[in-house]
Amino acid sequence: MTRGPNVEAVGRVAADQLPAILYALEVCAVSMDAAARPDDARYYRSLAAQLADAGGRPSDAG
Repeated sequence: MTRGPNVEAVGRVAADQLPAILYALEVCAVSMDAAARPDDARYYRSLAAQLADAGGRPSDAG
């Protein structure tokens, strides 16, 4: 029997490492731009935007 990912654990890791993940996705996008693969670059930037939105924004107070 195959189980899917542990969503809570994946979420914790993604939240803890969000800046590094976003940086890596942008590196991928830049690489795709350099390789003349704009659709792939757009995909990685879209994914990064979704993760950034899901990660929230720092509060002004904090």
